Amino acid sequence: MKSSSLFSPYALGSFVLRNRIVLPPMTRNRADDRFVPTPRMAVYYKQRAEAGLMVSEGAAISPSGVAYPRVPGLWTDEQVEGWKPVTEAVHASGGVFFAQLWHVGRVSHSLTQPGGAQPVSASAVPVVDELIMTRDGRIPFETPRELTTDEVRRVVDDYAVAARNAIAAGFDGIELHGANGYLVDQFLNDNVNRRTDRYGGGVSERLRFLIEVIEALCAEVGAERVGVRLSPSGTWMQCADSDKLKLYGEVVRSLDKVGLSYLHLVEPTIAGSMTVEAAPDSIPSSHFRSIYSGTLIVSGDHTLESATQALADGRTDLVGFGRPFISNPDLPLRLATGAPLAESDRATYYTDGDEGYIDYPTLEELDVPKAQ
Repeated sequence: MKSSSLFSPYALGSFVLRNRIVLPPMTRNRADDRFVPTPRMAVYYKQRAEAGLMVSEGAAISPSGVAYPRVPGLWTDEQVEGWKPVTEAVHASGGVFFAQLWHVGRVSHSLTQPGGAQPVSASAVPVVDELIMTRDGRIPFETPRELTTDEVRRVVDDYAVAARNAIAAGFDGIELHGANGYLVDQFLNDNVNRRTDRYGGGVSERLRFLIEVIEALCAEVGAERVGVRLSPSGTWMQCADSDKLKLYGEVVRSLDKVGLSYLHLVEPTIAGSMTVEAAPDSIPSSHFRSIYSGTLIVSGDHTLESATQALADGRTDLVGFGRPFISNPDLPLRLATGAPLAESDRATYYTDGDEGYIDYPTLEELDVPKAQ
């Protein structure tokens, strides 16, 4: 095996990770119509349990937090029971597994919302000139309804309940999805957040929702079991800020005081599941290393070479490999031995069934000689 710090153990709080490779959250749409995890999801995550740290696909915290068909949830007893075989399968393989908690905010549609209600957001600002996937196909987004001040507090409570449910389902911790244009991002960025109450205005006011959610999660499960994912340079779902450097500098400094399990950053060249050109005002992930003293994860477009260099330079502690993990369930072994990587089929990323999900073979199944 090649000698590289990517394959060395790492102490993440009380957990000893077998390597520094992270399976980051990736939406795969294989739950059932009640948002309950299915048996094939246990197979999928078990196949990839050689990652040092695994983070589940986004699990919706409430019915109003759902965007797409067949995503898993964490708000009902049935969903908790559905997750238990998944977490048990990962733990049987020696994996460490965090659940990503997700509320999509305005990135939804009344066809998906309970009772045909309007989607909610920080403000009544829609995603424009884009289409959302629904049971009736891809259709335009709607204008969301601004959450009232009292409703914001109830959403914070929903996050806490989902965190409690995640631990009951057997997860080792939780990751707050604060990236990619979803609800937390909608509160942070000033092109969406037009509020005039305590959750809108200057940076400290727009940061308040995130901080209240973090406080609720830490009170529920302990800061050492809470991670946060951010996309400081993201443009996905039209979330942007007039001064990203100021906004995310204050966000990260605030999070550094909490004693979280980790901070997980999406690289500037990632928009959803796509590679894009970094925006002119993008912020290199390395910028945050100097202002965040805890465990740092970076994810997006990394190769063995770039991940090894990032670790050697001290720019990060762990590295997420997203799309390569889809088609290479034994990705850590392939990276460690120099074996070729299989290409994934984008057409099956969000379909139902086993194809493109749990049918990608391992090197052992292929009987491929490993590079020396």
